[in-house]
Amino acid sequence: MTMRPGASPAPRARPIHTLALMATAAVAGFTGNEARAEASARALQPCRVEGVATEILCGSLQRPLDPARPDGARIDVHYVVVPALARNKLPDPVLLLAGGPGQSAIALTATVMPRLSRLNYRRDLVFIDQRGTGRSAPLACPDNSARSLDELLKPGAKVRLLEQCRDALKQLPYGDLRFFTTTIAMQDMDAVRAALGVERWNLVGASYGTRAALEYQRQFPDRVRRNVIDGVAPPDMVLPVTFSQDSQRALDAVFAACAADAACAARFPGLQSEWQALLKGLPRKVSFTHPLTGRPEEVTLTREGLLGLVRPPLYAPGVAAALPAALHEASLGRFDALAGLAGQLGGGSRAMRIFEGMHFSVVCAEDAPRIAASTEAPAPDFGTLDRDLYARVCSAWPRGEVPSAFYTIPATKTPVLLTSGGNDPATPERHGQRVKVALGDQARHVVVGTAGHGVALTLPCMRDVLFRFIDAPRDADALQVDASCAKGVPRPPAFLPPTPATIAAAASAARESDR
Repeated sequence: MTMRPGASPAPRARPIHTLALMATAAVAGFTGNEARAEASARALQPCRVEGVATEILCGSLQRPLDPARPDGARIDVHYVVVPALARNKLPDPVLLLAGGPGQSAIALTATVMPRLSRLNYRRDLVFIDQRGTGRSAPLACPDNSARSLDELLKPGAKVRLLEQCRDALKQLPYGDLRFFTTTIAMQDMDAVRAALGVERWNLVGASYGTRAALEYQRQFPDRVRRNVIDGVAPPDMVLPVTFSQDSQRALDAVFAACAADAACAARFPGLQSEWQALLKGLPRKVSFTHPLTGRPEEVTLTREGLLGLVRPPLYAPGVAAALPAALHEASLGRFDALAGLAGQLGGGSRAMRIFEGMHFSVVCAEDAPRIAASTEAPAPDFGTLDRDLYARVCSAWPRGEVPSAFYTIPATKTPVLLTSGGNDPATPERHGQRVKVALGDQARHVVVGTAGHGVALTLPCMRDVLFRFIDAPRDADALQVDASCAKGVPRPPAFLPPTPATIAAAASAARESDR
């Protein structure tokens, strides 16, 4: 990361004893335990985080694995603090709640810091690795990316690998997987808040982080100043079940956008028919290049495998713009383009890694018990594949207890900004709208109709909305922040690969312009 314009390295390199004094002064008048806050400030140490060019501060806090047994096994919850640049900083930091479930917030520091740089001028940024992720009692499954595609795409392969991972995780000193629920994790987050001597902070939750933020607000409403939830995954949303309809809508939107674009429609006039023919022709032997190893492979492609290739590009409209061309190529028996797009989710970066042990511990406790009772009909293409996978894995996964209140969304007394992408295959606006109604008058929902998964931290205009929402001194001003830019965000046009005819036309146009 490069130094931001106007930023000085001095605040980040400030001696630790000065930071301790600042923290001690900041807690004056706070309701937290001052001695504990001071001890925590002393515990913060200058450190380096991958991708961040400047020195920041790292800390950790011991927490009981089982909250009911404070004298039992303990885990270390790790966090980092990116100090505000200004000396007269404000007392309410910004806490980033990562997605997944299963992402490390600390691993996202380098990605998120530039997007919150305006807030970071006068506010600290805090990144906490939720238990089960990153440095906090990680529940990591082996990296299978080097395995052959044929092995990974065999029926039942994913379930077998997850069962092996589950059994290995249970042997860890902290391997009681029942204690990795969102409710317990948010109690860890509040313990970090108290240790930092913060009275209230601002939450920014993305994807699963929105569920975490809602749960934190439910348990600790007096500790939240503002809450931004981007790509809303409410607690009563049965995650694997809703994937079917939401993915179908996003894929249908790709077909509709191509049909409405004269150039795309002319190039791929039978795109939707080609897609249906692809589905009906499975399973079949196909050849393509492994997107990570680069090795050519021949695999038996199943319906599960094909849908697994199509769904990841739907998260990002810029990547989904290449789906018409990739699906057309696949209809001709060439799958390299489709496989390449599937590997683009998150840019393949390590920061986007999902700790699968934590992921399934959360979903198996909070969502899986509600799968059987869900009345949501499966979509025609995506069917019940995700529902079946999670039901099978969760049938033998240790299940934590979830309080009934977890599934409720109390009305909020402090402003909440909800943001949704209209073409999001995982958390589209229908979920955000339901949460907005439950939260009441202090909530506002902004929908970017052309966007995919991730709006507030992704689109430049919405990052400005996020900044002004949190920075507004008065709650009434925060709720009235101008978000009209959301209406002008265009959908990326379909990518049309060059052909001899288009290359000749471009060359002719260039020659004409030179005359």
